[in-house]
Amino acid sequence: MSESQLWDAVDDYFTAQLSPDDEALEAALRDSEAAGLPSIAVTAPQGKFLHLLAVVQGARTILEIGTLGGYSTIWLGRALPADGRLVSLEYDPRNAEVATRNLARAGLDKIVEVRVGAALDTLPQLADENPAPFDLVFIDADKANNPRYVEWALRLTRAGSLIVVDNVVRGGQVADPDSTAPDVRGTREAVELIGSHPRLDGTAIQTVGSKGYDGFALARVLA
Repeated sequence: MSESQLWDAVDDYFTAQLSPDDEALEAALRDSEAAGLPSIAVTAPQGKFLHLLAVVQGARTILEIGTLGGYSTIWLGRALPADGRLVSLEYDPRNAEVATRNLARAGLDKIVEVRVGAALDTLPQLADENPAPFDLVFIDADKANNPRYVEWALRLTRAGSLIVVDNVVRGGQVADPDSTAPDVRGTREAVELIGSHPRLDGTAIQTVGSKGYDGFALARVLA
């Protein structure tokens, strides 16, 4: 068994025991694939991880940057109370259309809003609306802009909020200071911003699994 096959087998075991997909989640993945969306959604164990973070956080409001087909959005949305709110920002109108259908099927269309457009355009619009601070922000969009997304997350949160950045290991490339790849440079800048910002206290966790070798960065807003 190869290393990647072993990771898949372990993910399959954890999924079956701890985070089995139900019909709404399975349909979200099916419909995303049928629509030609890239197969880059979080895995079921990662989705359950995000769900538990939101539950432990006691989140009532969540901001997601990068919707794709809404798979992670469903996991996060299910952690909210009936009067909670989740705003998910998606660049691609096709992705947003698929996600909106998936969220409606999951019964989350009343508390989840998908906004279409480049996040660096829609984030200022969101800030101008002066929403209540978000309790949790999940960043999973174009990696080159990760530091900008972290900065916006800081503007839209409060002391005690949690910021989660996905795909920070980049297959180990994040450790290469000489990399010129925009996704690696953006990720390094975001990690270094978390490490140096006086309002943030964070760490990063390496993961292996069906999506390969990667990880999350997590940061708590201090003030």
